[in-house]
Amino acid sequence: MENEELLRKEKITVNKGESKQTWTEHKAPDGRTYYYNNFTKQSLWDKPDELKTAAEIMLSQCPWKEYKTEDGKIYYHNVSTKESSWTVPPELGELKNKIASEETTKTTANGQSVVDTLMPMVQSSTASLTISQAVVTNTESSATATRAPISALDQAMAATLAAITVPSPQTEDSMDAKPSPTSDSRTSTPEPKTTFKDKREALEAFKELLREKNVPSNASWDQALKYIQRDPRLAALGKLTERKQAFHAYKTQKQKEEKEEQRLKAKKAKEDLEAFLLVDSSINSSTKYFRCEEIYGNLEVWKNVPEGERRDIYEDAIFHLSKREKEEEKALRKRNMKNLTRVLDSITDITHRTAWTEAQQLLLDNPSFAEDNDLLAMDKEDALVVFEQHIRELEHEDEERERGKRRIKRLQRKNRDSFLNLLDELHENGKLTSMSLWVELYPIISTDLRFSAMLGQPGSNPLDLFKFYIEDLKSRFQDEKKIIKEILKQKMFEVDIKTTFEDFATVVCEDKRSLTLDGGNVKLTYNALLEKAEAREKERLKDDNRRSKKLENAFRNLLRAKEVDHLATWETSLPKLEGDPAFEAIIAETDRVRIFQDYQRDMEETCGHHHSRSKKNKKKEKKQKRRSSSSRSPSTTRSGSRSKSRSKSPSRSKSEENDVKLVEEELFPFSHKKNKKKKSKKKKERSRSVRNKS
Repeated sequence: MENEELLRKEKITVNKGESKQTWTEHKAPDGRTYYYNNFTKQSLWDKPDELKTAAEIMLSQCPWKEYKTEDGKIYYHNVSTKESSWTVPPELGELKNKIASEETTKTTANGQSVVDTLMPMVQSSTASLTISQAVVTNTESSATATRAPISALDQAMAATLAAITVPSPQTEDSMDAKPSPTSDSRTSTPEPKTTFKDKREALEAFKELLREKNVPSNASWDQALKYIQRDPRLAALGKLTERKQAFHAYKTQKQKEEKEEQRLKAKKAKEDLEAFLLVDSSINSSTKYFRCEEIYGNLEVWKNVPEGERRDIYEDAIFHLSKREKEEEKALRKRNMKNLTRVLDSITDITHRTAWTEAQQLLLDNPSFAEDNDLLAMDKEDALVVFEQHIRELEHEDEERERGKRRIKRLQRKNRDSFLNLLDELHENGKLTSMSLWVELYPIISTDLRFSAMLGQPGSNPLDLFKFYIEDLKSRFQDEKKIIKEILKQKMFEVDIKTTFEDFATVVCEDKRSLTLDGGNVKLTYNALLEKAEAREKERLKDDNRRSKKLENAFRNLLRAKEVDHLATWETSLPKLEGDPAFEAIIAETDRVRIFQDYQRDMEETCGHHHSRSKKNKKKEKKQKRRSSSSRSPSTTRSGSRSKSRSKSPSRSKSEENDVKLVEEELFPFSHKKNKKKKSKKKKERSRSVRNKS
């Protein structure tokens, strides 16, 4: 035991250069080795990188891992590509050879240096040294059976210290004390007694002790004592009943954690198996279940899932594989038909009179077809369908060449020109504008023979020509808008929110240049100028409201600064307020009185003085509010509505900034729905104006 402790301490000094070891190695009740971090209180089943040798780190970085089957046979699995192999992969073999050669060259020098370093320490601590060959044999066999491969430096240190037995001086206490069956051989110094603030902290410390010692969830109280009886935190709870209660609570939580861990592990195993079956190339949608057992029976990813669930996963995987294969087959068929069409188009020797047998020989002589394995394996019926479609296209082209294209095109052009003349006549009569719709003019256009002549001929149809004509009128909008603005500037006429379209059109039509203008563009120009006027008016109202709100807040701050309470009257407070800029800024006396009353009402609500009022007093106050609201300016009325809404609320719990936001929302409720309604209303006005003008 002392040799092992000396080896551990010397290993930490040589490898790490630290006085305290971070990770310690322990044995679980089932015999498995786990590692515990003394600082972070973290436990790991895998060996941490801090304890790994250089060889182990190199092996952990390799994607190939070594596993054993139940019968002891070794196989290798690539965690990146999910590939498995019974033979040693070249990458792993080269890495092992490299590590073996490095270990061989370092063994002699490192072993000798460790012996030279440790011998003076051993000689100074004891006078008699006994060599025990049995200890050496026992130590080497146990290290080989239970631990991972160690480096040459570790082997040399272990061999040297295992061969030396150092008798340590013992006191009466150490002779009487018996080692705990589960105590760690590396923890030789007793820990100081720990004190806790309260019972809750002691309870948590006791539970943490059980977690650190990894007491199993199925252990009894007597079995748990074997794990924790040497730890000073056992005395954290003085009463045995408290310890047992904490132990049972720990067991319940431990069982829940183990069940959740098993559930997650089973879920991950199923997901891994399903993903493995979907990506592995050894099976397809027609592979039977017994065949999968023969292929994957020895793989861990297959054995980790129970039989019933494994069959369900197999069926799901086969379903997805079948679906994927059908999609791939459908895509391949579509691609082959497209490629065959392209090849047929490139062969100029095929005409609309070529037979299928002749076309097959021409296809085999074509390199693009002969070198494409997918086209060679293409379904014959699909190929025949593509060929027939190609022949129909060639026949159509031949028929088009047979006709007199020039004569027909000339006739078609005359029909289009006649229809455009019809549209010009409608525009000159004011029936057609840039805002006209096809459904509105169709009853007029459909009765004309020039429209009937356009029907049935290829190219642009009457609707297309009508759209092109409207687009041409709309393209003139910017130029005509400039002309209208020049006319308004010369007439010194400005559009505001009260200007009607009739007044606007009268001013524009007085100028000779209006004869070339489109009626729809005139309406659009009026709408644009009207929208700008409305925007300016909205901005002005916002500025007025903001200004009045600012003056009202300044007057309220003045009342607060003059310490006017809710019991004061207007007449007694007036001398204090006169002469102040905030007082003089509000011109109307009624506005001052209203703000003063609102301020007193807010002060009264804040102080919590809720006095009942008679119905008569309430009626008088309502009458006074109506009179004051009728004599206010627009901005004052808006601020009054805000104060009225405040007085109705049971308490003033919001700040003045929130009140300002609420007032602005009440004054300017421009939502998306209203904007849409306004736009639709404007469109209706445009269409009405155009009809009235026509």
